[in-house]
Amino acid sequence: MTEGRTRALSDVLDQIESSAHGESIAVQEVVDKLGRKSFASLMLTFSLISTSPASAIPGVTAMVALIVFALAVQMAVGRKSVWLPGFVMHRQLSTQKLCKGIGWLRKPVHFVERFLRPRLQFLLHRPWFFLPLLLVLGLTLFMPFMEVIPTSGSIASAVIALFAAGLLTRDGGLVLAAMLLLSAIPVAVWYFGFSG
Repeated sequence: MTEGRTRALSDVLDQIESSAHGESIAVQEVVDKLGRKSFASLMLTFSLISTSPASAIPGVTAMVALIVFALAVQMAVGRKSVWLPGFVMHRQLSTQKLCKGIGWLRKPVHFVERFLRPRLQFLLHRPWFFLPLLLVLGLTLFMPFMEVIPTSGSIASAVIALFAAGLLTRDGGLVLAAMLLLSAIPVAVWYFGFSG
């Protein structure tokens, strides 16, 4: 069980890669591949896309913010199956850039997986679970504006990826790390957006 959870992140990358075909892939295909009940897997998938070089595609950060917002709201209200609006589900992603992003992510993901284990699991249950979830919701509201500030959108997506990875692997330590990293985002936005 523990070994399976620590491989959960690589498994998600494998599933995305196996669904990639043709010149582009629709968001709906990714959702169907991972399963409409896999909130954490879907949140991890799209936040990783926005963290990778694939985030260079105009509008990807804003799209990911919308998807993560919708997922977080549905998780908060206890919905059992994922719903996303049609215009999001029909959005096409470049297969080439998606696969390039997956390849770029594999090394850091393998590195992180070595340290994963179930811990601080109280953070994954109500009422504590609402704290990181509300922080993620707040973060997604600012992400569309981060596209104009280099790296800030990727940092935000990395925070969400850590949170989702913590849910997948039952590692509250990753959830805690996500909350700590969240404090670095205003600093990054200020530094890259307003310094010099």
